[in-house]
Amino acid sequence: MRIAQVAPLIESVPPKAYGGTERVVSYLTEELVRQGHDVTLFASGDSQTAAHLVASSSQALRLADGVVDPIAHTIVQLEDVANRASEFDVIHWHLDYFHFPMSRRLGVPQLTTLHGRLDIRDVQPLYDEFTDMPVVSISDDQRAPLPQARWAATIHHGLPPDEFEPSYEPGRYLAFLGRISPEKRADRAIEVARRAGMPLRIGAKVDQVDQVYFEENIEPLLGHDHVEWVGEVAGREKVELLRNAAALLFPIDWAEPFGLVMIEAMACGTPVIAYRSGSVPEVVSDGVSGFIVESIDESVAAVQRLDKIDRRETRAAFERRFTVERMARDYVDLYERLVAEHGSAESPAAFAVGAPDVADSSDAESHAVERRGAANPT
Repeated sequence: MRIAQVAPLIESVPPKAYGGTERVVSYLTEELVRQGHDVTLFASGDSQTAAHLVASSSQALRLADGVVDPIAHTIVQLEDVANRASEFDVIHWHLDYFHFPMSRRLGVPQLTTLHGRLDIRDVQPLYDEFTDMPVVSISDDQRAPLPQARWAATIHHGLPPDEFEPSYEPGRYLAFLGRISPEKRADRAIEVARRAGMPLRIGAKVDQVDQVYFEENIEPLLGHDHVEWVGEVAGREKVELLRNAAALLFPIDWAEPFGLVMIEAMACGTPVIAYRSGSVPEVVSDGVSGFIVESIDESVAAVQRLDKIDRRETRAAFERRFTVERMARDYVDLYERLVAEHGSAESPAAFAVGAPDVADSSDAESHAVERRGAANPT
């Protein structure tokens, strides 16, 4: 198939350090190329890929000096895709909803993977309008706030098995990995490790928007003897942090859409101790790849039961459910279905929905109502 992958420009593909969406796009793109598909990646110019690269910015916007308005660069990227849309059998977007008005008019089979949180009141009218846009959830739980969206599939993330070397020896410390923010609750991880009497290593990124939260709520806790601040990690350093840990602590305080770090830990043979929220029950097999908990007390008790977890079984659970080969296969199945629907006069997805060809505003409103009523969730 001729496939376009459209990635955010904020980070390179793959990202130099933290960046879950761009990392998943990279894994998927490279696996599709490996499987013999003709793939074009629309991303920043410092991206590394075996696909055809179309650079809509010279480098990742987070790393570029002087970027004040990243949306301006995204608009250029949309135009790059539109100019080449007829070259593809399917366009796979990873930009949230920015492209919806344009995609509605391109006349090319397309889909959007939604990588972030959807429990935001502002997006409700948007998804009321764009019920013709096929969207993919990365967990079933992620869908809950938007029942009106045209859900085409749930496809869990996947990783290349050989990128994460497992360790089957019990680790001597606990790990927290990801981003410092109120919903990720690094403070809970610090308290769990203290009560469990184990060291904690924190490999985390601090975004500018979370800097005040970090300085006021987390930084004062980093002076404890049992806490080691590692900072933002990637590549081999991240793998070593995970594979040598006794467990990954994932004490979230929000409906996590997926949580890539959980399957990264599992790929290393490292069990996950995670709060029961969002995608966690879909990702962690309780008692096999970790423990699902609901409090600090339960988290501490789970640490004390880590000897009950077989780290080989944790790795095996990853290999059964969360490899990049499985993820790519699921997406190709969906691409083929959407292409077939697009070519079928019987399917609502077969028509490119464009601006209504009408004479007055009342007719335009009638067409808009028809579009909103044409939801066809799968």
